[in-house]
Amino acid sequence: MNRLELSIAWRYLRSRRGSRLLSLISLIAIAGVMVGVSALILIIGVMNGLQRDLREKILVGSPDIRVLSYGEDLKITDWPSILDKVKRQKGVVAAAPFVLVEGGMNAGHDYAGAAYVVGIPSQGRGVPEVTTIRQHAISGDFRFASSDGKQRGIVLGKLLASRYNAWPGDMINLISISGVKPNPVTGGFVPRVYQFEVTGIVETGMYEYDNAYVFIALDKAQEFAALGGGVTGIEVKTNDRWQASKVAERLTNVLGWPYRTVDWEEQNHSLFQALKLEKLGMGVILLLIVIVAAFNIVSTLTMVVTDKTREIGILKAMGLPARSIRHIFLLQGIVIGGVGTVLGLIVGFGGALSLDRYKFIPLDPQIYFIDHLPVATQPGDVAWIVLASIITAAVATLYPAIQASRLYPIDAIRHE
Repeated sequence: MNRLELSIAWRYLRSRRGSRLLSLISLIAIAGVMVGVSALILIIGVMNGLQRDLREKILVGSPDIRVLSYGEDLKITDWPSILDKVKRQKGVVAAAPFVLVEGGMNAGHDYAGAAYVVGIPSQGRGVPEVTTIRQHAISGDFRFASSDGKQRGIVLGKLLASRYNAWPGDMINLISISGVKPNPVTGGFVPRVYQFEVTGIVETGMYEYDNAYVFIALDKAQEFAALGGGVTGIEVKTNDRWQASKVAERLTNVLGWPYRTVDWEEQNHSLFQALKLEKLGMGVILLLIVIVAAFNIVSTLTMVVTDKTREIGILKAMGLPARSIRHIFLLQGIVIGGVGTVLGLIVGFGGALSLDRYKFIPLDPQIYFIDHLPVATQPGDVAWIVLASIITAAVATLYPAIQASRLYPIDAIRHE
């Protein structure tokens, strides 16, 4: 584009009577793009923030990778040697055995319910921190140090402790059906009951952990689950969570049959796919705002073509080619889309930062487990929003630009 085309395009964007300000219809078109872009950035940022917050809460008690075993017993008996192999693999930061089994639970009252019993190494110096669950203890710790000195301590989720009214110092009964065989006399099954002392309370903000999980020492969990010297599996922490699937694939190849691996994305595949679909749906719906703004650009430029028909005819009669006429209107659309996009970025980022810092929208943490809407803007999302906005604005200029370039000079000059 040459200077003449730029000068004419800028003149057509301004209001009449020699004003240097943009015309009202141009401002309305810019405002439409700005609202669409800012809404996209803000809402997509909130979706990212909620997804990130949920992911972090899930990974409080869930490792990056779990090494499990096929077979009827679903246990790993030679876990010390498997643990050594896992630790030597590239990308593995820490690894530890674990036991996970379902059981019954009561606090010495008539009420009883089910709980997930997790066995992990007792907290102490040199014990690998594969997950951050130990950092979320709000009372006591994960040493499982009971008052009888037998390390029969148990850590309860906060909601579970509230439901059973069991707090540090109280006793809890865990009921196991693992390894139970029918009684030869009665023919019935007699479950085994183990008594533990509550030595800690944990609060993760994740309903499933806080409401249904209990943690005990690894050796006590092996006894409870009737695993002997075996474990359910090995949990692994990687140096890069987003590379966990590749590390898991390497572990599968190294360990071979009958071992298998499950990474954190695979464990929660349905949930994260639902979040991605929801984010995509919100993006498409909000993109319609930008498309509506594009119609504003079409109508704006069409009005300019109608208003400037005689001037366009004179310009073409003076020798200005049709290509230059198209450039003039294309430039107007790009200016409207570009200015609207920049303003939308400013408003969107400003709103996102304010929403995250000043917490304008409070939430009930007892319901949502967060006290405000989290916001996380990602460069990739911002890039496609900007690109979609500019392309939409550019496409919107095609019809009026072609319409203007096809005007015949004589008919345009005679236009009333």
